[in-house]
Amino acid sequence: MANQILFDPHLSWPVIYGLGAAVLVILALSIWRGLAGWPYRLLAAAVLLLALINPSLQSEEREPLSDIVLLVVDESASQRIANRPAQTAEALAALEAEVAALGMEARIARVGDAEDNAGTLLMSELQRLMAEEPRARIAGALLITDGRLHDPELVPDMPAPIHALITGRDTDWDRRLVVETAPAFGIIGEELMLTIRLEDQGAVPAGLEGRSQIVIAVDGGTPQTFTVPVGESLELPLTLEHAGQNVIQFTVPEAQGELTTRNNAAVVQINGIRDRLRVLLVSGEPHPGQRTWRNLLKSDPSVDLVHFTILRPPDRQDGVPVSELSLIAFPTRELFMERVDDFDLIIFDRYQRRGILPMVYIDNIRRYVEDGGALLVAAGPDFAGASSLYRTPLADILPGRPTARVIEQPYLPTISELGARHPVTTGLEGDHTPLPESEAPWGRWLRQIELTEQGGQTVMEGANGAPLLMLDRVGQGRVALLASDHAWLWDRGYEGGGPQLELLRRLAHWMMGEPDLEEEALVADVDGQTITITRRTLADEAGRVIVTTPDGQQLEVMLEESAPGAFSAEIEGEEQGLYRLVEGDMERVIALGPAAPREFEVTIAGAERLEPLLTATGGRAVRLEEGLPDLRRVSEGRIAHGRGWLGLTTREAYVTTDLTVTPFIRTWIFLLLAGGLMLAGWLREGRQ
Repeated sequence: MANQILFDPHLSWPVIYGLGAAVLVILALSIWRGLAGWPYRLLAAAVLLLALINPSLQSEEREPLSDIVLLVVDESASQRIANRPAQTAEALAALEAEVAALGMEARIARVGDAEDNAGTLLMSELQRLMAEEPRARIAGALLITDGRLHDPELVPDMPAPIHALITGRDTDWDRRLVVETAPAFGIIGEELMLTIRLEDQGAVPAGLEGRSQIVIAVDGGTPQTFTVPVGESLELPLTLEHAGQNVIQFTVPEAQGELTTRNNAAVVQINGIRDRLRVLLVSGEPHPGQRTWRNLLKSDPSVDLVHFTILRPPDRQDGVPVSELSLIAFPTRELFMERVDDFDLIIFDRYQRRGILPMVYIDNIRRYVEDGGALLVAAGPDFAGASSLYRTPLADILPGRPTARVIEQPYLPTISELGARHPVTTGLEGDHTPLPESEAPWGRWLRQIELTEQGGQTVMEGANGAPLLMLDRVGQGRVALLASDHAWLWDRGYEGGGPQLELLRRLAHWMMGEPDLEEEALVADVDGQTITITRRTLADEAGRVIVTTPDGQQLEVMLEESAPGAFSAEIEGEEQGLYRLVEGDMERVIALGPAAPREFEVTIAGAERLEPLLTATGGRAVRLEEGLPDLRRVSEGRIAHGRGWLGLTTREAYVTTDLTVTPFIRTWIFLLLAGGLMLAGWLREGRQ
């Protein structure tokens, strides 16, 4: 119980002060006139003023409240390496027991990795925990952490000390791989520069400092190992070989005694783009579709087009002098022998042998394809005749052989069963549902050269189910054979037209090796913590994907068909870092979040970032490897730490359960006292 005197005046304080002043004036006059009863009059006035002030005795019944200790446990990724989880669990159990022994209550909060690679937000969690508890009951805060917080500027206004218990060991050391600069885009075939650095942290053992090995792999290819200095920035030249995402993986082998390997690897994804697409269009006899090819290629500003066409074949004798047909000789040898490798794509549009290009030139084109070039043959009626391109060295690389028959009848181009799964043609006709010609998604063509398959893949079929569009890989290059010269009908809108532009765009990009159009590919996309795995294949089913997580665990993922030729699955990545995906002989590496999360920029435990805020609240940092300190109660304002102990401030908080207010003296007693004193004064003055 607690007692105190309260004043509840019947009049306002200014009025009471005024009455007190009037009493003093009257008292002064009484003394000046020599009245002997002035002491009694003074006491009577004091009693009346006291009655007006109305003093009361307040009795308060209080129930004491226990003090609260805030325990914030760091469970971020850097706290899950080496022996830190065991240190944390042991310290937490011991602290809970000591806090309970002191008669205090523990409030525990656990901090993991923040979203968007924000690191460990230890102070933000402490602020949240403080907001949930009465400030008057907080006796202090205990942080179990490695000291690697990323919001030290958000120190809460604590009414009690903050102490930190630091995990880790003095002998810890770690080696880290840092990618300092890496471009997001690069031009194919042009050299670009990456900058990386290896750095050591902590107590590096003798003999391990100075130099280290590093393993570099491009697109999951054969890794190459180099020995590089530690602590120096290294510039690495790189030339992109293909369009789309080029994945460069850097790995530093684990050194003896190293704290963690989570920051020993990094993945750089650089989007390869072509400066300009160099196309050589070789046209034979002029026809309605020739202008369509030229307009299509010239309309794209990223295409450099060289158009070689034969306007006057040798067998045409019209008497016009050669000097009047051209100003300069066409550089045939330079194009087809010396500089053929400069082109990304060669197109033969209704070309036939007329003695213009010697066989050695055409054989050089065959060699160009086998070495990684791309060839598209748009065949016309001449392809079925004696002067066909098939009767050249190109026959060794073409996927179809002409039967010498030219089909002259209307027919509807259709996507083959294989083409429905091939990226070049999938989706061209909507949902792939076969429709009658009256409801066909595009117009008919009127001519086709009959082919016999001798390799490759037929993705479109024409009249009587004969191959219309065939694709093949030859050596390191690619070949496409279109068995009709009537694709231009779609461009002209005949019978509603068709997706000529989209078909030819996909076809060109496939021949350029665009990753998004690869028929056999393992693709992974990241959205937040969700990884979407897609296996594109022409087969009827896909195998299981083995996923290796950043901590070395392996998961087996079953894929389900999500679209023709595509099998997909989604997994949730619990940790940030590198994920390796393997399906058969296909491999993919992808980074969830940054390859080296912020948590692993500095892995050596230390209290240097905590020292300023601990000092400001009177707290202290203690290493757990030196032993768990005792907890003691200390009075507010006293030193809160000492050798082997940490102090928690006694708050003495309480809650009021009952409140009683009793007047000091009854009103009638005040009146009786005042009247008696006035009578005594009158009697004293009456005896004078």
